[in-house]
Amino acid sequence: MRFLDHREPLPQSLRGAIIALGNFDGFHLGHQAVAQEAIDWARETGRPSIIATFDPHPVRHFKPEVPPFRLTTLEQRQELYLAAGATAMLVFHFDQKLSETTAEHFLDRILIDRMGASGVVTGDDFRFGKGAAGDVARLRESPLEVRTVDPVMDGGRPVSSSRVREALREGEPQEAARLLTRPFAIRGVVEHGDKRGRTIGYPTANLSIESYLRPKYGIYAVTGRLLATGQVLKGAANIGVRPQFEPPKELLEPYFFDFSGDLYGQEIEVAFHHFLRGEAKFDSLDALTAQMEKDCDEARRLLG
Repeated sequence: MRFLDHREPLPQSLRGAIIALGNFDGFHLGHQAVAQEAIDWARETGRPSIIATFDPHPVRHFKPEVPPFRLTTLEQRQELYLAAGATAMLVFHFDQKLSETTAEHFLDRILIDRMGASGVVTGDDFRFGKGAAGDVARLRESPLEVRTVDPVMDGGRPVSSSRVREALREGEPQEAARLLTRPFAIRGVVEHGDKRGRTIGYPTANLSIESYLRPKYGIYAVTGRLLATGQVLKGAANIGVRPQFEPPKELLEPYFFDFSGDLYGQEIEVAFHHFLRGEAKFDSLDALTAQMEKDCDEARRLLG
């Protein structure tokens, strides 16, 4: 799948594409509806389909102090867009220059001249350009063909990234997975840690959480996918600051059942399936290991 940069002209073979416009972090049911409309339209007319995204998220540019809220990396988005059937992913690199680009320049110089777009699909609330001055009405005034997709409603409310984030912060990964159509997953490279888990019989793979949204701290039933081989492992994971140990350090620490290989330096993706309990500090290591045994038994049961 092509990985395109908005600062560069598109290859000739991709000019005339239908572009799904939005941020699409998370790629939940609402995002999927917009993308599918673009993909279907492109197939009907024999044109390429491109799903656009912004990186970093515009909120991160304007409010860098906001706590991490990302649901997917660019690599994860690319895989999701490919699986949906898109021809390419277009990344708008959101920096100071792009933030100062007028709606007219974004539309005429970037979308039409540089990208060579023939049509766009977006939600009714899509805004673009400096000060968010551009909207769907402005798109319709251009030479572009324009289609909009209504919000996907669920329980009387639109499906949104905010709802997904809310569910994860509340310790409801199954609700998040329902809106995403898959479990929320954190991807990273396994790092060397202090190896305390190994000493108590539960060796963990330590992952930095980086700029992902922080789900509710605690213990989860998880699966891990080794990106190099595709192997899927079942396990239990702690995400949080490890109150049992000093100094506190924020980590994702999955323990995979029935696995004894070396994961250091490997890239893995940990998917959150069930919330088991919140983080806690125990009176002794014996009490901690007894609880960990219970957690693993419950995770095994829930994961089948």
